[in-house]
Amino acid sequence: MRNIIGIFFFIFLGFVSSLQAQVFNSGSLVLQDTTDHNNFSSPYHTTYTFFYNLNEPNFNPEIAAKALDMEGSEGQDAAALAVKLKQIFDGKGVYVRMNTVPNSAEYRDTLRNGQHVYVFDELILPSVYLVKVGNRWKFSSATVKNIKALHQETYPMGTAKLLEILPRLGNQHYFGLYLWQLIGIFFLLLMVFTSHKLFTLLIDRLFYYFLIKSGYGQIAKQYLLPVARIISIYIIILLLAIFIRVLQLPISVASWVTILLNAAEPFIVTVIFYKLVNVLSAYMARMADKTTSTLDDQLVPLVRKTLKAFVIVIGSLFILKYGLRIDIVPFLTGLSIGGLAFALAAQDTIKNFFGSVMIFIDKPFQVGDWITSGEVDGTVEEVGFRSTRVRTFRNSLVYIPNGKIADATVDNHGLRKYRRFYTNITITYDTPPELIEVYLSGLRKIVQNHPKTRKDYYNIYLNNLSAYSLDIMFYVFFKVPTWPEELKAREDLILSAIRLANELGVRFAFPTQTLHMETFPEKKGLMPVYEDDKAAYQKRLDAFIHTEKGEDKKNG
Repeated sequence: MRNIIGIFFFIFLGFVSSLQAQVFNSGSLVLQDTTDHNNFSSPYHTTYTFFYNLNEPNFNPEIAAKALDMEGSEGQDAAALAVKLKQIFDGKGVYVRMNTVPNSAEYRDTLRNGQHVYVFDELILPSVYLVKVGNRWKFSSATVKNIKALHQETYPMGTAKLLEILPRLGNQHYFGLYLWQLIGIFFLLLMVFTSHKLFTLLIDRLFYYFLIKSGYGQIAKQYLLPVARIISIYIIILLLAIFIRVLQLPISVASWVTILLNAAEPFIVTVIFYKLVNVLSAYMARMADKTTSTLDDQLVPLVRKTLKAFVIVIGSLFILKYGLRIDIVPFLTGLSIGGLAFALAAQDTIKNFFGSVMIFIDKPFQVGDWITSGEVDGTVEEVGFRSTRVRTFRNSLVYIPNGKIADATVDNHGLRKYRRFYTNITITYDTPPELIEVYLSGLRKIVQNHPKTRKDYYNIYLNNLSAYSLDIMFYVFFKVPTWPEELKAREDLILSAIRLANELGVRFAFPTQTLHMETFPEKKGLMPVYEDDKAAYQKRLDAFIHTEKGEDKKNG
């Protein structure tokens, strides 16, 4: 509300400093002719004649109506149409500066194939223009036919009637303004404050109460209420922009007020969308929390920052073009050329950006996954727009440009359903075949009984005859999510294999040299003595498995 009061204060200062009517500002105009007020020989003279005869105290709409080409509009009140056209200029805040209007009877617009056409404002009033009709310059017949529609557009919501009613309240001058204008300002201020109080009541009480009842109290307080309050300010600005036109302020003031209000509209809309991004981000964060993937949790803040930057850029362009009435085409042209140069200079950065986009689309890994890419081996901590941070097992932090990691081969250990364990169990050559068979059977039962091994696929076989041992291939898979759990499962199997070997009397081989000496009658040899009965080995295996199952139940 302080900003709105400031606007009105600015208007009041403008009243005191500049009260001239349309096109007559001695500080900025160089008038070519101040005696002939019925001249239509050039765009300049037609414009001067039209506005001079519609301003106080020289009000003569019949002469001003001669500036209208009534072809196709016969039977209509030309003087009334001229007054409405003047009100359109004032309501739109189009300040016609006479020193910019061409004074040549043969003026041609080079942008329109050299035609005898003059447009006052390409952005605000592109359909209002002068054309040469015979030896005279007049407002085109298309302009005249469009006056009523433009007037209704400029003064909507019944404000056109106020243009007829308010002047009847009094034409006395106070502080350089008519009495009806002062009354209109009072009612306009009253409407602004009343609207502000009404919207505040609706939003802070009814809207908030409804959201709390709907179960969105926290979201409403943190995200929705700020947006709703700004929307209420936007509605007030719209009402102010509509009703302030009725006051018919001096054009030097009205043009600046119109610019400020036109700039305020896209600015507030930009702020609204900027805050709506927070609402969207909160919703996306809630959806991301419901998924098992952690990559989308990293995506939410990146999307939020990107959308906010996009809103600011687009909003700034709208403020420049429709608010401040600045031609942005040269700016966009220069921006495109500068953007090309920037793209060439920052191609690595752009490559990394698109690499991050591909990572979020393909999802080759997510935060917390163990990956291997080239020489980098570690756990993903964060995925940014430029680089991905990986914590290595040396506890160092590696930054990998996303452009490189998108093109590289990535081995994602975190996506493994099973974790492989492959080793060779070496036993001595003097182990009897019967004992080996029982030992292999025992190893398979250990794998079957372990709660975290894959039961449908494993390989345990006597696989090789090496230089100093018989090799048993031990090839199994664990169904565990993390590396520490995998290590614990490995430990369990290895310890069970050792205990089984000790129970059965299987000796593990290692690189040695054995010297065989003749045994003496009074001394036993060093070679172990094995039982020849496989059933005896099997009985000892059954006892071992029974014991192992009991220990597993205790541990479980």
